[in-house]
Amino acid sequence: MKQRSAVVARTLIKTAEARSKERYMLRLYVAGITPKSDRAIRAVKEICDQHLKDRYDLEIVDIYQKPGALRQDQIIAAPTLIKKLPLPVRRMIGDMTDKEKVIVGLDLKLA
Repeated sequence: MKQRSAVVARTLIKTAEARSKERYMLRLYVAGITPKSDRAIRAVKEICDQHLKDRYDLEIVDIYQKPGALRQDQIIAAPTLIKKLPLPVRRMIGDMTDKEKVIVGLDLKLA
């Protein structure tokens, strides 16, 4: 029983180490240059800088400048944040200043 617990513990540690090195690919859809868009961009960048330092790529897409992108990612509202990598793909819609929601949505911390 103790051997099994030790194996499980080592596996969990290796998994955590691997996850701490994963690169995140994110896409944030915003609607124009508005205070709401600016708050969303700032909030997501702040969260990424705090939790994913040097391990993320963030693409900002203005739905008014690139309306074709809406269909590609099936965007129905803005702001929408999509975590493309690491899998699974996740999407968060709405207030990006709710840091806990974004952190859980990016799977950076368990709820």
